[in-house]
Amino acid sequence: MTFMKSLAGAAATVALTAVAALAEPALIFDLGGKFDKSFNEAAFNGAKRWAEETGGKFRDIELQSEAQREQALRRFAESGANPVIMVGFAFADALSQVADDYPDTKFAIIDMVVDKPNVRSVVFNEHEGSYLVGMLAAMASKTGTVGFIGGMDIPLIRKFACGYAEGVKAVNPDARIIVNMTGTTPAAWNDPVKGSELTKAQIAQGADVVYAAAGGTGVGVLQTAADEGILSIGVDSNQNYMHPGKVLTSMMKRVDNAVYDVLKQGENMETGLHVMGLANGGVDYALDEYNAPLITDEMKAKVDEAKAKIAAGEIKVHDYMTDDTCPVLQF
Repeated sequence: MTFMKSLAGAAATVALTAVAALAEPALIFDLGGKFDKSFNEAAFNGAKRWAEETGGKFRDIELQSEAQREQALRRFAESGANPVIMVGFAFADALSQVADDYPDTKFAIIDMVVDKPNVRSVVFNEHEGSYLVGMLAAMASKTGTVGFIGGMDIPLIRKFACGYAEGVKAVNPDARIIVNMTGTTPAAWNDPVKGSELTKAQIAQGADVVYAAAGGTGVGVLQTAADEGILSIGVDSNQNYMHPGKVLTSMMKRVDNAVYDVLKQGENMETGLHVMGLANGGVDYALDEYNAPLITDEMKAKVDEAKAKIAAGEIKVHDYMTDDTCPVLQF
């Protein structure tokens, strides 16, 4: 399963394993690594589930630098890997350059749209799932102040924040929502120390529930929230287990299902745009033994009612990616 890598000089050079079966699928993780307990790890879990169920094998690589994106794509395509899956919006430019050169290779990109005939673009209605956890945050908060800590300040993360704020306001119109982004470069996805600092700053301003949508940075958010005696909300993967009784819930973005579906279809993968939301199990809030004591029957009933209405189109959650304003929040 391992895609070997070596570094040569300033630029990273990707070396393929010696003998690879044709059409063996490949998975390229974004910066932060496949064990980030969040976005990348969800993708890995989907691939691992496929491998365990089918006995199939896949190759993968954890990028060390931005320079490796296009290089890794080309090396995998040249080796006969098919399909090749990229985890993260940041692969869009590289894929746009590479896809035409390998028309017989199927590519799948998570979190961005690349309009090529051999590309499957998977995007999520993160704003819908964020609305649900926002409702839970407002119902759990005792101070009326909740927080949001994003990773890189990009429209996608603002989409999370806006949906969260709408959910909070649906429960408590007078609630205060503190929003911080970790940074403006890809390093913002893997900075748990900064996540911890921002969490402490939000606590100082009265926040008693903090939602982290920041990849590996969120590990610092959840840890500090637990240490300081407030509640946190995880993202992408179900992170409830990380601090039992301290993580209110997690906004699950089923990247694992997206990767699993691609691998299951293999070379016959359907290309084009695929949107995953509440209506088709693409996003949800997490409820398990680790957070069940925190979610009352009344809270669950209200959130499940909203979930059904969003899925049915009766509640429309604002999508920042299609309209870069937020009716309840200023960035």
